[in-house]
Amino acid sequence: MTDAIQPEGLPVPALPFSPVVRAGELVYTSGQVGTDDTGAIAEGIEAQTRRTLENVTTCLAAAGCRLADVVKLNAYLADMADFEAYNAVYREFFTQPYPARTTVGAALAPGLLVEIEAIAKRP
Repeated sequence: MTDAIQPEGLPVPALPFSPVVRAGELVYTSGQVGTDDTGAIAEGIEAQTRRTLENVTTCLAAAGCRLADVVKLNAYLADMADFEAYNAVYREFFTQPYPARTTVGAALAPGLLVEIEAIAKRP
């Protein structure tokens, strides 16, 4: 059984997707970006990464999970030159044992520098 969730504090998507889907013991987040609840985009890679991971945290919490429950994370960077700055902020949110992770360069919507999606196992 699957359950789509709209987390409190995140804008309702204008596009046809759910921010969070709970499927049995797994929780999937859609790609989150560095915007606040008004849609304003954070400035710079560090601020966008921090806000993006805060949005991922909000999505997970709506499904009863924490960042420690994440088993796989996919990250998309508009510019791979931002990798070290992204990774430094990532370390503020995750500790060992780290989830499996993929980070790739990708074309993102204008103004966005990072997008992150997560898969977590419910506790």
